Amino acid sequence: MLVLQLPADIEARLIELSRRTGRSKCFYVRQAILAHLDDVEDIYLAERRLEELRRDEGDTVPLAELTARYGLDN
Repeated sequence: MLVLQLPADIEARLIELSRRTGRSKCFYVRQAILAHLDDVEDIYLAERRLEELRRDEGDTVPLAELTARYGLDN
């Protein structure tokens, strides 16, 4: 179960959409989460990785090594 507070204008839009289509607010919230969760994960994980690299806390692999490893150096 998930409980969340939305800004009033977004809540109003969601209510209106639900009223006009006959679908529940939960349906549309679920659809939005499913459609965008991959992107949100990618963004936050990339930001975290960048912070680690800036603090010199992570390993890196030179591009030449990767291209050779996967046969892409042609």
